[in-house]
Amino acid sequence: MKKAYIFPGQGAQFSGMGKELYDTKPEANQLFDQANKILGFEITKIMFEGTDEQLKETKVTQPAVFLHSVINAIVNPDFKPDMVAGHSLGEFSALVANGTLSFEDGLKLVYKRALAMQKACEINPSTMAAIIGLEDEKVEQICASITEEIVVPANYNCPGQLVISGSNKGIEIACEKMKEAGAKRALPLSVGGAFHSPLMEPAREELAKAIEQTTFSTPKCPIYQNFNAESSVDISNIKANLIAQLTAPVRWSQSVQQMVADGAEIFIESGPGKVLQGLVKKINRESEVDQLT
Repeated sequence: MKKAYIFPGQGAQFSGMGKELYDTKPEANQLFDQANKILGFEITKIMFEGTDEQLKETKVTQPAVFLHSVINAIVNPDFKPDMVAGHSLGEFSALVANGTLSFEDGLKLVYKRALAMQKACEINPSTMAAIIGLEDEKVEQICASITEEIVVPANYNCPGQLVISGSNKGIEIACEKMKEAGAKRALPLSVGGAFHSPLMEPAREELAKAIEQTTFSTPKCPIYQNFNAESSVDISNIKANLIAQLTAPVRWSQSVQQMVADGAEIFIESGPGKVLQGLVKKINRESEVDQLT
């Protein structure tokens, strides 16, 4: 049975995440302590005891979700992936899990990404919204019709659920147009920026420099990347797709469909929450899902 391991992105965090791992597995304990030293602050304290508000800060959320997802996988003796994928931030977790990036380098890149994205959000006040119950093509058409503001498809999560990203005004206009077109819901999200849109260009440029200076190794198994929903084991392709990801949409539906076409029979989520398992079942009902514990 081919196993696909999947890693969640920002939004999966919760207070207390990783505490059980820290308390019960010595190897996990060491990695969490190492992370505190690499970051220069006690992220474990915020993960284990922090408030929801503290955990929502991009510079905390991204490394926190990454740490829980990665440590949960690499200390588990049953972790033997045939393929991996991650949603947005989760792509970095997947790249550490399949051996492309070292734990230390992966964490440094995630923290750099988080700070760069937070800075980009401050430069360009912007947001995102979830559009429920419209065909992808219709959402794309409406976004393209709004020419006076930036609005683009950002996350192809599953059939009938597409998240859009853009300027505050653009999202407001788009939500009205989506409802008029028959969307069941057009729900603004409580995020601090337009992730996976052209408004993230300053962050993309900053992250690109860091990625180019980081050592990437040949992966142990293919990764299906957000940018093109295709499998790759080629280091130069992986780097280019990882850089492009910040300003391009997350093609999650397409990635899962491609993994199924390539033989994935069970999708196992590693990290906080079960969001990706729910999306996989909506994309392909026949697929089995599970949580790595």
